[in-house]
Amino acid sequence: MRKLLLAVAAAAILVVPALSPVSAQAQSPIVIKFSHVVANDTPKGKGALKFKELAEKYTDGKVKIEVYPNSTLYKDKEEIEALQLGSVHMLAPSTAKFAPLGIKEFEALDLPWLFKDGETYANAMKGTVGKWLFQKLEAKGITGLGYWDNGFHMVSANRPLVKPTDFQGLKFRISGSKVADQYFRLVGTIPQIMAFSEVYQALQTGVVDGCENTASNYWTQKFYEVQKDITVSYHAHLQYAVIVNSKFWSGLAPDIRTQLEKAMNEATDYTNSIARQENEDALAEIKKAGKTTLHYLTDADRKAWQEAMQPTYKWAKGRVGQEVLDLLAKELDVKMN
Repeated sequence: MRKLLLAVAAAAILVVPALSPVSAQAQSPIVIKFSHVVANDTPKGKGALKFKELAEKYTDGKVKIEVYPNSTLYKDKEEIEALQLGSVHMLAPSTAKFAPLGIKEFEALDLPWLFKDGETYANAMKGTVGKWLFQKLEAKGITGLGYWDNGFHMVSANRPLVKPTDFQGLKFRISGSKVADQYFRLVGTIPQIMAFSEVYQALQTGVVDGCENTASNYWTQKFYEVQKDITVSYHAHLQYAVIVNSKFWSGLAPDIRTQLEKAMNEATDYTNSIARQENEDALAEIKKAGKTTLHYLTDADRKAWQEAMQPTYKWAKGRVGQEVLDLLAKELDVKMN
């Protein structure tokens, strides 16, 4: 039923002249629908608005970018299917969302303690690793435009999570990554896949006990209001891939596409440059709100987490394949087993 509804929506949208590249260019402006699942005042949200600003500027108004934040068009479980059907043109999903398409290699980016900082992440994704991963999307009718940083994950629950044993028995929300599923199982949780838009209520009602996310998402989605304890663990990285429907993209005039690529490159640099500060500011606001207790890992605690989650690397070989692990090992100078 959902596929039928999306197909109907796609058909309805495609009869609108502004959404067909050929007719739209004759009737300016070309409308590009850019959907995502977070708030406007997060790094991704600000990145989408920056892209809108730059794209409309560089194309002299020939393109209009419509940004739809907070799952106002589609929940994150549905958005990639909508992109493939043409119901929406551009998305910025977390990279774990590509696994249902049969492209599991992106989940290697979710390995715990993989990136030492945001700069390391950005350099890797601009290089061999990022380009290799985007090539995997082409057969699915998807073109990759850029990778956006949203910093590092924290964890929360209604009890302190400092030692690996503190997780035992908790129902933990995850976005869908099997790598995250694995490292949370290793510390004793029961992972639950859940749409981002459903997390606040699930935490509030006890459907799940805890979750992982970045400080900016904890703040803007108000997760801190329904979690008594947050651990500033920075144990894994959250990244997004900005993608576009390939048929729509290739149907644009080359000069328009060139200007949009310029806008996307600059928006990507902007987003990645603000991610760290945005998360630091959000963490300060959470602390100021006084509704949750922040916990920090000692060196000994961090080592215990790393040792508890380390088997994820060996397990990941069977999930994401050796090739992407070798690329990451070379790019990041890390051991994969």
